[in-house]
Amino acid sequence: MNAAHFAVQRLGLVPYEQTWRLQEAYTDEIARGERPQTLLLLEHPHTYTFERRGQIQNLLWDEAELSRRGITVQWVDRGGDVTYHGPGQLVGYPLLVLARGGLHAKSESGSPRLPQADYVGYVRKLEGVIITALAQLGVASKRVKGLTGVWIPPAKMGKAGTLPAKIAAIGVKVDVNGVSRHGFALNVDPGMSYWEGIVGCGLKDYPVTSLAKLLDPVPAMDQVIEAVIAAFEEVFEMRRLS
Repeated sequence: MNAAHFAVQRLGLVPYEQTWRLQEAYTDEIARGERPQTLLLLEHPHTYTFERRGQIQNLLWDEAELSRRGITVQWVDRGGDVTYHGPGQLVGYPLLVLARGGLHAKSESGSPRLPQADYVGYVRKLEGVIITALAQLGVASKRVKGLTGVWIPPAKMGKAGTLPAKIAAIGVKVDVNGVSRHGFALNVDPGMSYWEGIVGCGLKDYPVTSLAKLLDPVPAMDQVIEAVIAAFEEVFEMRRLS
């Protein structure tokens, strides 16, 4: 069987709203067969994003502080409560066909949705991509039962008896056509102080870390991107288009 293919677009530093609109346009084209499945790789200016059911009390800084630091706030259509995006963080938006023919109707309510096993399996694969990429870069990471994302064990941070630290956040949506949107955010060398303004993903006690805190020297963003693309090919059993 021939492997599925995907295109890669490296967009550089792009405002959040611009890529949100781009995802909508691209996923419509992918659903119609007019565009290949696509992995967008980019960075955002300083942005806090909340899912639409997110808790505003998880935003800790007031309007004056947000303005002083140049942070925008966006309410978006993905899971995961609140997270931070900013320069030095690699954001990946895989736009993939997860359900041919669109979402299936949920029998008890009639509302369209992807079967839960497929959705959870997709999130686990995204975690697998980051775990595989980090291993290529020399960093051991893991999943944590009951939590989404990729985590660094306390021992790897020189600590004992503390909670694991999140190095990558994941929040996704599957649209009515069965195509995925949003994705992952991997902390390469972002300004870590920006997490002080939120309760990231609604988790009060869990620390956040980055490759810059774990590796010296920190890998260049292009090196991290290549590791992520290679891991994406391996985990999803797809090939990038040249």
